[in-house]
Amino acid sequence: MTTKPNGKAVISSAGDTEQSKLGSHHRQSSAAKPNGKSPISFNNNSNVMSFNKISLGPQEAELRFRLIHFWEAWNPLKKTLIGLEMLLIDEKRMVVQGFIPPGRIKKFLPHLKQGSVYHLMNFYGSRSKVVFRVAAHTITVSFSHNSELFVIENSPVAFEEERFRFHSYEEFEAGCDLQGDLYDVVGHIRLVNGQSINERPSIDADDLATTRRILVHVQTHDGPVMKLYLWDQAATEFFKKFNAIENTPSVLLVTTVNPKRLGGTLCLTSMTSSRVFIDNDVQQTKNYMTWLVSNPQSTKEVKAEVVTKSETLTIAEIFSYIKQESAKTAFFECTATIDDVVHGSAWYYIGCGGCKTKATKGSTSLMCGKCKKMMYLAEISVYDKSDEAVFVLLGEAGHELTGKHASELVSSYFEANGDKKADFEVPVPQDLLNTIGQTHKFSVKVSEHNLTGKTPAITVTKVLTPSAASSKSGSVGTFTTPSKEASASADDVTEPSNNYQGSATEGVKRMGDGTELGNNKRPKHGK
Repeated sequence: MTTKPNGKAVISSAGDTEQSKLGSHHRQSSAAKPNGKSPISFNNNSNVMSFNKISLGPQEAELRFRLIHFWEAWNPLKKTLIGLEMLLIDEKRMVVQGFIPPGRIKKFLPHLKQGSVYHLMNFYGSRSKVVFRVAAHTITVSFSHNSELFVIENSPVAFEEERFRFHSYEEFEAGCDLQGDLYDVVGHIRLVNGQSINERPSIDADDLATTRRILVHVQTHDGPVMKLYLWDQAATEFFKKFNAIENTPSVLLVTTVNPKRLGGTLCLTSMTSSRVFIDNDVQQTKNYMTWLVSNPQSTKEVKAEVVTKSETLTIAEIFSYIKQESAKTAFFECTATIDDVVHGSAWYYIGCGGCKTKATKGSTSLMCGKCKKMMYLAEISVYDKSDEAVFVLLGEAGHELTGKHASELVSSYFEANGDKKADFEVPVPQDLLNTIGQTHKFSVKVSEHNLTGKTPAITVTKVLTPSAASSKSGSVGTFTTPSKEASASADDVTEPSNNYQGSATEGVKRMGDGTELGNNKRPKHGK
């Protein structure tokens, strides 16, 4: 460990001692050929090139290194495999990125094992990419047509097992949204999916399978608390390690994270290359745990509602986020004014939000025979100063907006119109129409349907603050304050599979005066 001028401890990724040589004579190491031929021996004084001597172009040279990590690189737009990327370290503790083209993966992949030491003969030195680079070296070791790779069973020298590049909050802030080098973060865990670690958090496996995400709030020393989004493999790795430890883990290290700003707030997101370490996994997490024990004031409980507040975005900013290549399912807050309720499509979901049972017609209403409950599925056109959109009121969000449950409004209609058949579509109730002109803060979800372009309609999971704001025409009726029962968080709302996607998309075309979303020229209320 080293110490900054301000007295704070900094965790160093380098070893404190020189690498120890395994023997002082011309010892030989045994390397097994991938093709199964007899092992060949490498002399300790063989012509091995160090990483700092690598140049651009074809290289008829030999490299010796430890494979720290490898992962698949995919084109997010074309959904095609670009190749296999690797992180390599040589005996002088220099790190470079390696690359295997897709056509050569089948040849080399079966022999790659994280942590093993290899001898590579012949390669091509290619220029490193400038975006999302995982090593400081400007050249990448690319496997070429004449490359030969050998596993070294007894290496003549010792290699570091890991090499980290840590950034502080201030350094992540400076590199935010630049898509430059990817650095590592280490810190103590404050929250896991909004749950304090003072009482062991619970991570739901089914929820993880659906969202593919875990949100961890981490703090590096005494710096600000940061949101760290773990996605896909990183989330799964954290889930397994978190549950495997008897005591609640306290320290987290994640490699190659991407700093982004969402709604003005710095957030870190894991990448395909990211790896997860906790507590005693590596020396750097052990060092941090030592620091944490000597600084107990850093573990004081933090209020979840203070650090888990969703980023606030405008409608235009939400659409901009959806267009990003790296965008994933996310929750935001957005303040918007209701301009209209989309007509011509069902405003409720004919099925139960609890057990998903098909609703049937009772004596006076449509309801679930098990749960006696129906769900909102209403489309509303909204706008703010930046843009306009179609929001879908899903589940309890409709109740929070109108003060009445969907089943209550449907029952009232059938009580007044008892001659209607079970498949009759109940028209939009006045309680929903009365919200036109009101301004609210909505919690919205950017779903996979938005990211894949299946629908532009954005799901509302919660209406956060009711507002008495109305249009200048005075067309707004009385607003009923939502009850305390409407307290489900955004993560508690389950979307019906694909039932509403078609109507939501068509609703965009039918909204307002019938023009396409984004081409609407009518004047806005209150402007």
